[in-house]
Amino acid sequence: MRITGGIVVTKKVLVILGSPRRKGNSATLANQIIKGAKSAKAAVETIYLQGMKITPCKACDTCRKVRSKGCAIKDDMQGLYSKVIEADALVIASPVYWFNMSAQTKIFLDRLHGLPAYKDDALKGKRIAIAMSYGGEDPFDSGCVNALRSFQDAFAYKESNIVGMVYGNAEEAGEIGSNEKLMQEAFDLGKKLISEL
Repeated sequence: MRITGGIVVTKKVLVILGSPRRKGNSATLANQIIKGAKSAKAAVETIYLQGMKITPCKACDTCRKVRSKGCAIKDDMQGLYSKVIEADALVIASPVYWFNMSAQTKIFLDRLHGLPAYKDDALKGKRIAIAMSYGGEDPFDSGCVNALRSFQDAFAYKESNIVGMVYGNAEEAGEIGSNEKLMQEAFDLGKKLISEL
């Protein structure tokens, strides 16, 4: 929140949860980021991708045509484009599945290809936080690094600003919450996401 010309402006954070488990480890990390953002007076909206009807991109490039009216696929992603555009910051949380981000997260990321049809530079300068959870002991052999690199490459291409990434290992749903150091890092990332806006 900040005051501009005597008007209080509340910053909006859109949280995208790409796990099929609402109380899983990536969601637990995202919730700490949310707490940090709310402590900085942000308004937060959370979207659970699991259960939404989001079809993979079909490479028709309708969204790239002159005077395009947007993505040709009429599904639940249509409602997310405006939310992404209106948000001042995004939080994307995913578990590692088969050495990369979850399928739910990847489909969402792929469909951002159509975003320029609604607003050409919608992701340029957008502040982003990433939260990842993985099994095993190592972010390298678990595949977590593959997912983090995918986010880095995609958002660098779109000239977005990845403010930070938090990631850690856990097996059972919510187990990551016992990692106090990581929970504090996630909370601090939420504050940082907003404080520099």
